[in-house]
Amino acid sequence: MNNEILWLVRLGLDQRLFTRTQAIAVRSAVGDAADLMDFAQKLIDDAIVEDLEALEKIAGLAQAKGAKSAPADDPFDESEPEPESDLPPVAARKRPAGPAPKFAFDQVPKMTADALANGLRDLLKASALYGASDLHLSTGARPFIRKHREFEYLAEKPLGPEDALRLNTVLLSEGQKGIYLERKDYDFALSLGGNDRYRVNLMFHKNGAAGSYRMVPDKVRTLEQLGYASHLDTLKRLLSYHNGLILITGPVGSGKTTTLASMVAYLNETREDHIITVEDPIEVVQPSKGCNVTQREVGPHTKSFFTALKGALREDPDIIVIGELRDLETIEMAISASETGHLVIGTMHTSDAATTLNRLLDVFPPAQQTQIRASVAESLRGIVCQRLLPDTDGGLALACEILVNNTAIQNLIKEGKATGLRNTMETGVKEGMCLMDNVVYGLWQNHVISAATAKANILNRVLRNKIS
Repeated sequence: MNNEILWLVRLGLDQRLFTRTQAIAVRSAVGDAADLMDFAQKLIDDAIVEDLEALEKIAGLAQAKGAKSAPADDPFDESEPEPESDLPPVAARKRPAGPAPKFAFDQVPKMTADALANGLRDLLKASALYGASDLHLSTGARPFIRKHREFEYLAEKPLGPEDALRLNTVLLSEGQKGIYLERKDYDFALSLGGNDRYRVNLMFHKNGAAGSYRMVPDKVRTLEQLGYASHLDTLKRLLSYHNGLILITGPVGSGKTTTLASMVAYLNETREDHIITVEDPIEVVQPSKGCNVTQREVGPHTKSFFTALKGALREDPDIIVIGELRDLETIEMAISASETGHLVIGTMHTSDAATTLNRLLDVFPPAQQTQIRASVAESLRGIVCQRLLPDTDGGLALACEILVNNTAIQNLIKEGKATGLRNTMETGVKEGMCLMDNVVYGLWQNHVISAATAKANILNRVLRNKIS
């Protein structure tokens, strides 16, 4: 093969764009007489490389290097080990999205039930491949998807009441349709086969039926791939405990469920325990690996988070994962479970560590405050607050705040001095703590997010004034 292809393969292996086995297969297909562009095109045609930008870069380098000499070693030599690289694997990098989803919404009245069901399934799959996070079908509004927090409309005309109702009920069983029409609200997980899953919320509003379809990732990404690479040691240390309380918090749409799924997957692979999850609904299916994973859904499997958590204490769990800590009973039971030898992981809709602690403690009546503060001070292991910010590449970047419980934090919780948390967290950097403002500022310094985005997400005036 010519020097340009040898360099392309060497550089591609170094950056883990493809494996040596894949490169050998392409060589066999195109033959030794092929040129650089033939080889690169075959990598694309066979869907071996999806990161076209990265492939274009190394092809340019390969062309320049190939004009001078061949690489020092044969990249096709199967006796050589796969090269190591500091770059993340291809799965962790941004990949070009599929084509924009399309649907003939004006033809809905003419479609049979089967045709409409198949069309909606195809629309959901296309939206997921396109990189959308949500699909919305609502009476009186144009159908749209949300991608990187921005709307993209799929039709020019709003949906009528009958069309919206048909679209949002065509994939339901008769029983599910009855529940929806009776309650006027319905949450469930929609599975279209394999890992093709969606979290669905159906409701009625002033104009008629409406549905929101959240795309569930087909693969559980690692914590590193989610953006926690620089905080990996801290998170692994929190997950190494066999008892205590860990809270994952953030606003709606900040990726809490994804982070929770990654944590469960990590525990599932690194420990041999019994994990019980309580979710509403079950989004990411976790097959048992090192651990035995029992997943329960509020509604079909249990009446509420509280009843499931109460029952879990009699089901010999080591780790309890709660989809949402939303009321006094559930929070109280979670704290009790964390004190009795279980690792409890739950989510809350709060923006930072101080707000999380206030929300956690303020649900209790004044007479219980002293006791509950002492319990939380002892049982809390850490709080991970996260936020997804639009990055400069058109995607989303993770910003986080991490509190790790230590003696100073325990004293502040017991004394009810949440205002002192910020200073304590700033001095706890060596223990893995970080503040949201500092992380967002760091993202701006590294040109990951724009100055406008950084200013909008930093409360500290000193840091904000440094941004230009």
